[in-house]
Amino acid sequence: MKYDRINSSLYISNRKKFSEKMLVGTLAVFNSNDIYPISADSTMPFQQHRDILYLSGVDQEESILLIFPNASNPAHREILFLKETSDLIAIWEGEKLTKEIAFLTSGIKTVYWLPQFPAIFKQLMSEAQGIYLNTNEHLRANTEVETREDRFISKVRQDYPAHIVHKAAPIMHKIRSVKDAIELELMQRACKITEASILRLLKFIKPGVWEYEIEAELAHEFLRNRSKGFAYTPIIASGKNACVLHYTENNQLCKDGEVILLDVGAEYANYSSDLTRCIPVNGRFTARQKAVYNAVLHVKTEAEKLLIPGTIMAEYHKQVGNLMEEQLVNLGLISMDDIKNQKADWPAYKKYFMHGTSHFIGLDTHDVGLWHEPISEGMVFTCEPGIYIPEEGLGIRLEDDLVVQKSGAPFNLMKDIPLQADHIEELMNAN
Repeated sequence: MKYDRINSSLYISNRKKFSEKMLVGTLAVFNSNDIYPISADSTMPFQQHRDILYLSGVDQEESILLIFPNASNPAHREILFLKETSDLIAIWEGEKLTKEIAFLTSGIKTVYWLPQFPAIFKQLMSEAQGIYLNTNEHLRANTEVETREDRFISKVRQDYPAHIVHKAAPIMHKIRSVKDAIELELMQRACKITEASILRLLKFIKPGVWEYEIEAELAHEFLRNRSKGFAYTPIIASGKNACVLHYTENNQLCKDGEVILLDVGAEYANYSSDLTRCIPVNGRFTARQKAVYNAVLHVKTEAEKLLIPGTIMAEYHKQVGNLMEEQLVNLGLISMDDIKNQKADWPAYKKYFMHGTSHFIGLDTHDVGLWHEPISEGMVFTCEPGIYIPEEGLGIRLEDDLVVQKSGAPFNLMKDIPLQADHIEELMNAN
């Protein structure tokens, strides 16, 4: 790993939060992700499953975490199972976690090697009345591959049909959505790395650069600051490309008079940042571009004020829609007749602002959370309104990462990243 070791107190606290919500007489199991193949002998870089990472800090393949608060043997109330290193593995891949390092990382005292898992698991299941299984219940999940977690769940259901099965996901969604102070520090670092990359770009972008060159500048800045790279596939969309919401080709020439939409963010220690800024290729917005830009900025500024404890996200999105409606009328993009005749399930503003305004962010860019519950202190959301005008070859979206406070406006983790159109122009044209 590139990042500094994280204080194990974070993972001790996270496991305590989970354990406190478990039913008496139950255990829970969390598995690492697989290493996914490409073809031949090639594989994708390993990405740890965020739930076992959240609960243990173990960033290594083939790891298993077992939590059993009521186990008769106190040593078996928290167990890590790890892949044992060897001289051969050390030569080809580098050493895996030792039991000592695993304890320093996670705060878990009981660490076994993977071959011991079947026997110990069988023993503990004989004590347990039920088991928490970890399914992916993110609202936007659409996974076609069978994961290591999926295979484990199938085997448990087959081997232990009499045990009561409980869902780990609702607990994980609830506790992961509220960030610990250590988590916020890690997210802030990811945001500061992103900030450095944007300041770098404001000196780099000019007519004649290619979108992929901008991507390269970002990657350079991320890596030199101990990030693994992009938290998600970057969007570097110049001109009309900005009207494609998930444009990722990043292969076009940036032309004089265009605006580039940059939806990019660095990760740090597996925590995401998520930023969108719009930059004029030649260093100056036209009057029309600035008008659209400032309309989006107004919506963003007002929307942020709504991210306070007690807010219901469904109602929040309706209020943001009303804000956007007013701006689109002012820009001449929709009329009062359009609003009068709009469909209930597709308001008039959706023609130019067709996506949501905010999502949870943390270990996942589109992080887990309970959308039907009121938001609370310590949650972190993006705020990212946008206006997309294909007929003008112009798309503007602005986005920051915001921490909900006990009262008042949220704290902006990206407050130091240039946002005002005039400030961006000033920095781009400074000697």
